[in-house]
Amino acid sequence: MSENDETVTPDGGATAAESTTGVPWRTQTAILALGAFVVGTDGFIIVGLLPEIRSTLHVSTGAAGQMVSLFSLAYALLGPVLAAFTGKWSRRRVLVAGVVLLAAGNAVTASAGDFGLVLASRVLAGAGASMFMASAVATAAYLSGEARRGRAIAMVTAGATLALVLGAPLGTLIGGAWGWQAAIWFVAAIAAVVAAVLAVLLPPVHLASGASLRERLAPLTDGRVLRVLVVTLLAFVAVFLPFTYMSAVFAPAVDGEQSRLALLLLVFGAAATCGNLGAGHLADRYDPRRVVIGATLGIAAVFLVMLPIRENFVLVAIATAFSGVVSYSVIGPQQHRIIAYASPGGAPLVTSLNTSAAYLGNFLSSALGAAILTRSAALVLPVAAAFAAVASLLTWWLSRGRTPTEQDTTAWSA
Repeated sequence: MSENDETVTPDGGATAAESTTGVPWRTQTAILALGAFVVGTDGFIIVGLLPEIRSTLHVSTGAAGQMVSLFSLAYALLGPVLAAFTGKWSRRRVLVAGVVLLAAGNAVTASAGDFGLVLASRVLAGAGASMFMASAVATAAYLSGEARRGRAIAMVTAGATLALVLGAPLGTLIGGAWGWQAAIWFVAAIAAVVAAVLAVLLPPVHLASGASLRERLAPLTDGRVLRVLVVTLLAFVAVFLPFTYMSAVFAPAVDGEQSRLALLLLVFGAAATCGNLGAGHLADRYDPRRVVIGATLGIAAVFLVMLPIRENFVLVAIATAFSGVVSYSVIGPQQHRIIAYASPGGAPLVTSLNTSAAYLGNFLSSALGAAILTRSAALVLPVAAAFAAVASLLTWWLSRGRTPTEQDTTAWSA
């Protein structure tokens, strides 16, 4: 059997990948999960480092926030392009190249003294992140075999979630102790290790040759898909407005203490994990459209509640927990909804577009937040609440008069 023709066994036996490399599928998947952790940490770590970056590079908080913007924009826009370009590569080559780009981008970020070069390096890191994550889940599903596919996918997504719970708070603490560059070097070092281990332990798996860029963007011609993407975009503008500029929005409560900011990030991440898992169960049991409406209304409500309590750290921490739950109750049900509109075999394409929409929302929130901060940090909260309310209203409005079958219950095989 050639390396291009490796197959998995559906009966739970040893996979072909294990037979070829002698490495258990759990070990291979754990490495992919660690890569997802690095990608997630790189995306979120800047949030806790904004005060340090601002003072070191002598820029405003809004300008420093553009480091988040450009990473997210590169991830959103380059993801489909790079996935199409690398479609015929082995997954090992794609995954290693993605993590190497991410490591290189972070190395430049940490060592550059010029803010323009720092911003350019975030584009490089975002491109690497999109390359890795576009292939990590599909590769894990292949390596594990059909009988273990769900567990393998869960391991990879758990790595990304752990970045919220552990990566971002840890980066904030490292930055507070040794400077923000040390935290970025930390990410670069882990990424370099992951790249080396991937190169040694993963087999040169070739999956499908991959869709062309035109095929990847074809779902955008479906109005139902577009409606879901617009809601995802608006919802994540709302989610990331206060999150990206947490240090500024809650400055009266944080009072310049990095440990307090790290604790808020930890609380948000732990709550977001619970919200993500809970929303998944609700979307399976009920109409996922209703879950999205409830979650976005919850986002709007909690952000408005945050406005009068933003000087009290204990109350802010409690509200942050609620915001984490409702904020990460959106993406799972939205993926559930958009898969229902996928063509046969097109689920990976529409879900990748939905992820890109979320990252585009992150980009827009960073840019919008920078403009709002020139007036007042407190304004971030009502503006974010308004975006969430519009997302909820659109989800309800665009499905009026449609039967449940016409809404989100299209057969999964469709």
